Amino acid sequence: MALNKELLDILVCPKCKGAISLTAEEDGLLCAPCGLAYPVLDEIPVMLVEEAIPLAEWDDKRPCRK
Repeated sequence: MALNKELLDILVCPKCKGAISLTAEEDGLLCAPCGLAYPVLDEIPVMLVEEAIPLAEWDDKRPCRK
């Protein structure tokens, strides 16, 4: 999966407007201050607070890898 670097440079957490980082597996975007992970589905970041997954639950609820 390859997310566009320019897109990653402009994306911010929709909840706190802070910086986000890509997971090592490139299947989510993490906001450490909020403790949330935003899933990446079909190479599209789902940047909705309602769809965010708490970091404590990320390993169990992360998107399935194909």
